[in-house]
Amino acid sequence: MLTAEIKGKKKITPAPQSAESTNPYESMLERFKVAAEKIGLDEETYNILKSPDRQYLVSLPVRMDDGKMKVFEGYRIIHSTGRGPSKGGIRYSMEVNLDEVKALAAWMTWKCAIADIPYGGAKGGITCDPSKMSVGELERLTRAYTVAMRDVIGVDKDIPAPDVSTGPREMAWIVDEYSKLKGEFTPGVVTGKPLDLGGSEGRVEATGRGVFVAAMEAMKKLKMNPKKSTAAIQGFGNVGSITAKYFEDAGIKVIAISDHTGAWLNPKGINIEKAIEYRNANKGTLQGFKDGKMISNEELLTLNADILAPCALENQIRRHNAANVKAKLIVEGANGPITAGADEVLQEKNIMVIPDILANGGGVTVSYFEWTQNRFGYYYPVEEIHKRADLSMTRAFNNVWKMAQKYKVSMRIAAYMFALEKVAKAVKARGCY
Repeated sequence: MLTAEIKGKKKITPAPQSAESTNPYESMLERFKVAAEKIGLDEETYNILKSPDRQYLVSLPVRMDDGKMKVFEGYRIIHSTGRGPSKGGIRYSMEVNLDEVKALAAWMTWKCAIADIPYGGAKGGITCDPSKMSVGELERLTRAYTVAMRDVIGVDKDIPAPDVSTGPREMAWIVDEYSKLKGEFTPGVVTGKPLDLGGSEGRVEATGRGVFVAAMEAMKKLKMNPKKSTAAIQGFGNVGSITAKYFEDAGIKVIAISDHTGAWLNPKGINIEKAIEYRNANKGTLQGFKDGKMISNEELLTLNADILAPCALENQIRRHNAANVKAKLIVEGANGPITAGADEVLQEKNIMVIPDILANGGGVTVSYFEWTQNRFGYYYPVEEIHKRADLSMTRAFNNVWKMAQKYKVSMRIAAYMFALEKVAKAVKARGCY
């Protein structure tokens, strides 16, 4: 593990670890330390940026359908508001915990800086199993969270968005509850809303399209021909399925897809449109899918495919399986799918990794467009949204690429370096006390 030398005649040394850490916050800090050393970040700014600005933990009593009261834990972490109001999704999962949300909030700070969006980073979550809850229970839970966070979120303070197991429906409930609390219709308090409540054209496909744009830019640098390339995609939710469809439309043969029920391999190529239709008709899963041989998610990660797009959850590629990855290019649609230990192995194998804070920035970019449209009351057609988002992703990729070439570092470290420089300048300009 590298030790970061921070200006100020002090060293910030990570604690020794006997085994590879899968804690997402520790992984974020490890990359952060290396990038801070590379740009010579001063110790004061380092200490400001390594920790969240504010952390909120709330108890959410919700009346369940059986009449019993159940109390859920809700989180909201504001990592930074140095460059503007904080921005970040809300996820519903039994895996939600403080360190996960802290890591996701920090990644949002870096992601917004790379995309050159005037936001800071935040993230929220509720520890729950939405698959075992009725629509009524989810609505009451979402409204309870909104009430608990009424003084945290706000159009010019902190703007939530969808994340794992949340979507336009949940955002609509937040808008409604928050508008009641404020006494006026306030659509700009969240993004990722339904179109009828001020949502933006192009938002649904924004993250997957951004992953695709980043992949195409990387393929140009690697001189890879899309029409002669293959791809494996882990995760077939919104991001994974849309990434797969864009790949297919560009002539890239998608030979494997997966979700939490398993993975499917077809060397001749999977028909993505039929896979999406099957998933939509099968309660949102690929279980029972017939267009391919069933394999495990672990096997998918080590297939002989040119491109690997992990679009599921954190810590999918670790030190123990990184050595078996055969892809030439990895594009992270998910947040934190590769551990810091695995990064070192992949770098030794000369596999280019387009990091999450760059690759999946298309979502927050179009969220920003939605927020500005809400504020000004003027809405762009989808063609304009795509054009602006693609330009932003291309510019972001090339900024990070230039940084990587200049300092001879990986694309991930270059992305952190680029983001840290931008955020540090804003923090220093605002001053401290």
